[in-house]
Amino acid sequence: MTPEARICIHSDQLLTQAGWHACDMKDANLHAAQGVAVCEFPLNPGHGVADYLLYVDGKACGVIETKKQGSTLIGAEPQSGRYSQGLPAALPAWHGPLPFLFESTGIETQFTNGLDPQPRSRPVFAFFRPELLAPDKIQYSPFLKDSYAYLFRNSAF
Repeated sequence: MTPEARICIHSDQLLTQAGWHACDMKDANLHAAQGVAVCEFPLNPGHGVADYLLYVDGKACGVIETKKQGSTLIGAEPQSGRYSQGLPAALPAWHGPLPFLFESTGIETQFTNGLDPQPRSRPVFAFFRPELLAPDKIQYSPFLKDSYAYLFRNSAF
């Protein structure tokens, strides 16, 4: 088994434990669960292939870039940032560019909230549950509440 395949299997397990429905493109059903993580998602030309594209309530909200253990996650931030801007226009999204970025080795994970006034990565213990990233469920997440209030005041949904 390749290192990439091992990382994918481990990431699928971590996402499932956090309440996500992890699947690949051929099995993708954006309404299979509140949170769907689609593995190896091809983006617009020049943006690459996201390790995972995250959907909440049928709309894209973020990406995950996975790296092998021992990799420096800060070095993956430009890659996940590029992914966040590469969603094809025809696909539903809560916001563009996609605001929620994770980088993970499976042992350590960091998160960037692109809706913060000054976005920066922060270490987190695990992937957030889908309901923490859902705009209509934001009362469960004081950490993201101000960002969503800003988003909804300044966007046409």
